[in-house]
Amino acid sequence: MTCTSCSSTVEQALQAIPGVQKAQVALATEEAEVHYDPNILSYNQILEAINDTGFEAILLSTGVDMSKIGLKIVGVRTQNSMRIIENSLQALPGVQSVDIDPEVNKISLSYKPDVTGPRNFINVIESTGTSGRFKATIFPEGGGRESHRQEEIKQYYRSFLWSLVFTVPVFLISMIFMYIPGIKHALDTKIVNMLSIGAILRWVLSTPVQFIIGRRFYTGSYKALRNGSPNMDVLIALGTNAAYFYSVYSVLRSATSPSFESADFFETSSMLISFILLGKYLEVLAKGKTSEAIAKLMDLAPGTAILLTLDDQGNVSSEEEIDSRLIQRNDVIKIIPGAKIASDGFVIWGQSHVNESMITGEARPVAKRKGDTVIGGTVNENGVLHIKATRVGSESALSQIVRLVESAQMAKAPVQKFADRISRYFVPLVIILSFSTWLAWFLAGKFHGYPGSWIPKSMDSFQLALQFGISVMVIACPCALGLATPTAVMVGTGVGASQGVLIKGGQALESAHKVNCIVFDKTGTLTIGKPLVVSTRLLKNLALRDFYELVAAAEVNSEHPLAKAIVEYAKKFREDEESPKWPEAQDFESITGHGVKAIVRNKEVIVGNKSLMLENNIPISIDAEEILAETEGMAQTGILVSIDREVTGVLAISDPLKPGAHEVISILKSMKVRSIMVTGDNWGTAHSIAREVGIETVIAEAKPEHKAEKVKELQAAGYIVAMVGDGINDSPALVVADVGMAIGAGTDIAIEAADIVLMKSNLEDVITAIDLSRKTFFRIRLNYIWALGYNLLGIPIAAGALFPGTGFRLPPWIAGAAMAASSVSVVVCSLLLKNYKRPKKLENLDIGGIMIE
Repeated sequence: MTCTSCSSTVEQALQAIPGVQKAQVALATEEAEVHYDPNILSYNQILEAINDTGFEAILLSTGVDMSKIGLKIVGVRTQNSMRIIENSLQALPGVQSVDIDPEVNKISLSYKPDVTGPRNFINVIESTGTSGRFKATIFPEGGGRESHRQEEIKQYYRSFLWSLVFTVPVFLISMIFMYIPGIKHALDTKIVNMLSIGAILRWVLSTPVQFIIGRRFYTGSYKALRNGSPNMDVLIALGTNAAYFYSVYSVLRSATSPSFESADFFETSSMLISFILLGKYLEVLAKGKTSEAIAKLMDLAPGTAILLTLDDQGNVSSEEEIDSRLIQRNDVIKIIPGAKIASDGFVIWGQSHVNESMITGEARPVAKRKGDTVIGGTVNENGVLHIKATRVGSESALSQIVRLVESAQMAKAPVQKFADRISRYFVPLVIILSFSTWLAWFLAGKFHGYPGSWIPKSMDSFQLALQFGISVMVIACPCALGLATPTAVMVGTGVGASQGVLIKGGQALESAHKVNCIVFDKTGTLTIGKPLVVSTRLLKNLALRDFYELVAAAEVNSEHPLAKAIVEYAKKFREDEESPKWPEAQDFESITGHGVKAIVRNKEVIVGNKSLMLENNIPISIDAEEILAETEGMAQTGILVSIDREVTGVLAISDPLKPGAHEVISILKSMKVRSIMVTGDNWGTAHSIAREVGIETVIAEAKPEHKAEKVKELQAAGYIVAMVGDGINDSPALVVADVGMAIGAGTDIAIEAADIVLMKSNLEDVITAIDLSRKTFFRIRLNYIWALGYNLLGIPIAAGALFPGTGFRLPPWIAGAAMAASSVSVVVCSLLLKNYKRPKKLENLDIGGIMIE
């Protein structure tokens, strides 16, 4: 596909097929995504429909690829053997379908990854044949998007080099040798009548360029005209043919006339094709770089993994190196220092630090110990880890991110419609303008509308008019318009992914740059989302370690989130042990909504709220009352601890603000973005948190549907609203908002509902997302200004607007070079987005950890 009219043609052809529900065709990625009913249609019919429109199509993937693998089988000699293997595989539990391609001995299997996996298939295949006759390996990846991109680059490069072989001599004969006396005399030697050796040489050399190297423009324009949607190929074919066939006419006439001096344009057609091929080569090269983000993400997955076999006691009995694509769910994998983690899973042994920046964008290594989750593709820094694989193949976080970025790059931004509308009329309009230009100059010359001195010595008025007409035809560039939006969206979404901000396509980008109001959820968004002990006040002379020993022993039996926060905090005083054992608690009693009671080391320990103390007739001192009042004034939960019927300490538990929350809100204010907080929490806590972060408008005690209603109210008031949330209860509001932003650590449902996913769960990424979308949109505008400005300026200059006053005219080959350069410049302008840096305010923001006393 060369321009927007090509992608529109394919899209319309796909949408017209019965059974197709939705079809999207992306010019920049040269891919189509089709949603269809498999009961009515097969993907082969879709491929045929695309081929019928005159474009070639290959299948990249089908929707059922979720858990699918291709295996190459060696040693199969008969169809019967293949049938036996197929039956053996179909008998395996968890295998859903088996497809055989006998030509390349390939078996494709769809399966349930929680039941079976690729190693089981290989074992079954290899045990089917006698004495290990059959061998199975993963089918080599080929014919993917990257290999096709490389092939296209090579094709253009080869075509350009071959065109140079013929064009350079044509250029030298036409432009250089004519000024070297001896050579000029030889070239001007007449063969028949006025036919010279130079003219014959130019004709012979330019013919292969026109018809062999330039064949792609003929086939492209034939297909385009057959579909009724003329494209760039039509302009190039018309322009070069006009120059070539006029030159042929001129040469033949000189051969039959004793007086007609031929002036040919062979150099115009051959140089034009060479420059356009150079432009296309540079364009596909640059376009390849726009999708580098996906290639880099795919490269994160390691090629091999160390598979461990454990005995009944859980000790390692053997280890072997396997292809990482053969990992199955519940495998135990060994990760050595410096190695990439081969699969999503959790640590079952060892401790280390893992660099997750390639997935989340978070620069600091994260400590990992037993029970912690790890992400495939991240790098283990120092210790050895044994991990149990949980999500493999296409289920992994890395695969999901790649799919998300791919679909984002496929989706069209609404602003793209502008280019689509123009492209529909662009080529026919240019052909009319080109013909009108030729006619106007030809008639002006015929009826002496301009002085004869204007006509260059080597031409007549017809040839001058023809040059102007050809220049208009080849300078017009519909490609630049078509590439303006998709290339910027591709680079923008790729840069976002590398910063830990996943933007789901052009629609999200376009909406995000207009956002002027952000609605924040509180728990898990502005705050960390889990309670932490933030301070401890002791009222009796007691060592903090001993105090927490007694409190944790009582609370460890409770399932309450606050109890878990206390036990987690108590572990800080026992850091020497991996999982500390607390003293035994006797007569444990949990009083719902109040607290717990237990006997620990012969001491009666009561941990709970004020009413629990009063119920047990335990006096609360004035100091304790003051501490409680102060704690609650700071939106913290105060917990009293009584040991042997005396209040010994007060714990303050809070869901702390995320680091930098206050700074983020103030930066948003400076960006003229209004911030609002909507929470299901009580008014007291909500106002206290809002005061702390600097948010003025608060809506508390809101149910999920109320959050969505509030977003609608703000939209009705004229705001472009972004919603930032992390929970299931935020999903309705995320969907209703102009831009839904899900915090990456949140629930899958929230992430599914959102337009933008903030992988790091950092609030500062809200600013990154808005800033990146503004910068991307600035690039799109710049691309449009350049593409439109280029055509609006270039076409009049090519038509000879400057010629009467200045004598300046644009030869067709220079016009062709300018056309090629315009597409490349648009892609390069988009590529400059790769240098995107987050706003300086964020770099200066020192987001430290959460301070806990």
